[in-house]
Amino acid sequence: MTVANQLVNDNGINVKGVIDSHAHIDFPVYADDREAMLARMNDVGVSDVICIGTTLMHADSPRRLAESADNIWFTVGVHPNHADEEERYDDADAMRELAHHKRCVAIGEAGLDYFHNKADPMRQRRSFLTQLEVASDLGLPIVIHSRDADDDMIEILHNTAQNMPITGVMHCFSSGAKLAEKALEIGFYISLSGILTFKTSDWLRDLVKDVPLDRLLVETDAPYLSPEPVRKIKRNEPSHVVHTLACLAEIKDIAVQELADITANNTRQLFHRMRDVGAAA
Repeated sequence: MTVANQLVNDNGINVKGVIDSHAHIDFPVYADDREAMLARMNDVGVSDVICIGTTLMHADSPRRLAESADNIWFTVGVHPNHADEEERYDDADAMRELAHHKRCVAIGEAGLDYFHNKADPMRQRRSFLTQLEVASDLGLPIVIHSRDADDDMIEILHNTAQNMPITGVMHCFSSGAKLAEKALEIGFYISLSGILTFKTSDWLRDLVKDVPLDRLLVETDAPYLSPEPVRKIKRNEPSHVVHTLACLAEIKDIAVQELADITANNTRQLFHRMRDVGAAA
């Protein structure tokens, strides 16, 4: 029995068909044991993982992983914290070209991050607006990162939704109720990470009570944010998403497998190329 499987079994979690909707499994931190990590994912019932793009400079890394396995998908985008170092931070044509791959399921990780302050806010904003436009043009969802930027994010989402059709997900949600309400109002989904399980996250667990079941996704944001009870394992990985799922099921007072089925269906509904490619296979 693998370590991950033992941890899951010790916590009484027995599920199948879970989807980790957001992970960075192309990062170098997995270079030495990526195959073993993917095996642990399968062991505990995680059927699929979406490898999230953060720069165009390294867009081939998530793509290659997605081409290597039927249960790995990828996205194309520029993370706000990389907006200064990415020369093509607002190159819509480059994003469109990269996103035409059949296993590319979304644009992003895009958005605003005023917490880390690693990139010029105006450059972040321009990159984000470009990615919103590309996502709308291609009929793809957008994966949004928002950190300490609620007011500007609400403004951008509101204005954009008035002018073009958009859909997407607020990934690793840890913002306020007003942003959640706006995202849900325009048809977005809310994705929960290991933050949901933290002892200090009562406020987030209270907020999630009001999010409809058909708008929820689960994720790891691996290698970051390992959930309880494996938080001491600093490098997070897709197998750990079952702990976040179990916490969310408790909040919603439904069976873990039922929630696994709901969130997996929501993920395929949003990232529709996952359905399209599967149907064409």
